[in-house]
Amino acid sequence: MSKPSAIIIGAGIVGLATARALAIRGYQVTVFERNERAVGASIRNFGMVWPIGQPTGPLFDRAMLSRSIWKEICTEANIWHDEVGSLHIAYHDDELKVMAEYAAANSAERDCRLLSAEETLLKSPGVNPEGLKGALWSGTEMIVEARAAIQEIADYLIEKYGVEFHWNTAISLVNHPEVRSGKRSWHADEIYVCSGAEFETLYPELFREAGITKCKLQMLRMAAQPEGWRIGPSLCGGLSMIHYPGFQSAPSLPELRKRYEEQYAEHLRWGVHVMVSQNHLAELTVGDSHEYGLVHDPFDKDFINQLILGYLQTFTSLKDSRVIQTWNGIYPKMLNGQTELVMEAAPGVTIINGMGGNGMTLSFGLCEQIIAKRTNKIS
Repeated sequence: MSKPSAIIIGAGIVGLATARALAIRGYQVTVFERNERAVGASIRNFGMVWPIGQPTGPLFDRAMLSRSIWKEICTEANIWHDEVGSLHIAYHDDELKVMAEYAAANSAERDCRLLSAEETLLKSPGVNPEGLKGALWSGTEMIVEARAAIQEIADYLIEKYGVEFHWNTAISLVNHPEVRSGKRSWHADEIYVCSGAEFETLYPELFREAGITKCKLQMLRMAAQPEGWRIGPSLCGGLSMIHYPGFQSAPSLPELRKRYEEQYAEHLRWGVHVMVSQNHLAELTVGDSHEYGLVHDPFDKDFINQLILGYLQTFTSLKDSRVIQTWNGIYPKMLNGQTELVMEAAPGVTIINGMGGNGMTLSFGLCEQIIAKRTNKIS
């Protein structure tokens, strides 16, 4: 009896997660990527697996499932990862109040607690001690170096499961069971379109009707810290609490948001909230901003980078703040607030898209759940 077969379009994190979920269930999987390697949003991020950003319930459970899959793959494939956790740092009483409410609401379900100023400084030497009130500690966050990890996962899928990758192969037509790239064609039992914002090219009508916009984010990388100095957990300023839905369980959040709207109006206008993570080379990744629309200026805005860097200085004390790279990324986001778009484009063709900046955190869990439900086979 021959193996069931699947074609996946897109070798970013969603495509890789789908490939893994199918391959472990015995599918012969073929992945098509229009570039010689993944170069989109999947490599242009913090590399954060970020359960704390998800509300308690199905999304947090999905994030933790993703984290367990990340951990399994990274351990087996010897991919660098760092289970550092995170600190949201408070310098005002209203920030500390929201953090205390979050900890009270979630500590039974999550590894999180409120820290004093002294405890915070013991967790990270990278925290600015001046005016420090305390911090929210979470132990669930993990860092990978996305620029390397995405390709390393592809290599792992090739070696362990025999997944076949066709690089530099842009799929121009999908007509189940066939996909075409110009005059060349391939066939499979199931087809999955996991190409991020580029699915607009294959299905323009569906894209237009789906209620998707595109988000542009700006990020920076700072020099390797001297002598391997490390910040420990990923660090976040208070603005991150109004960005992530996980904090909506705190009753005082609207009051904090009101102050931020007055004090940080320009930051909020450009969707700036600031986080910093550290890779295996001791370099720091800093960001980010959020601009929404179907078409974006391809050039970075320096004033946005300055907003990011200025706010970063309020809660960090770093050894070397030299910026060595800046870049931007673009990802699709659902306008209706849904956390993903999963739809049948045609019989046998499934689109998985619209992760809205949570691809690193949710993709492995989402795709595992989708494929497990379809095949009734739990890995």
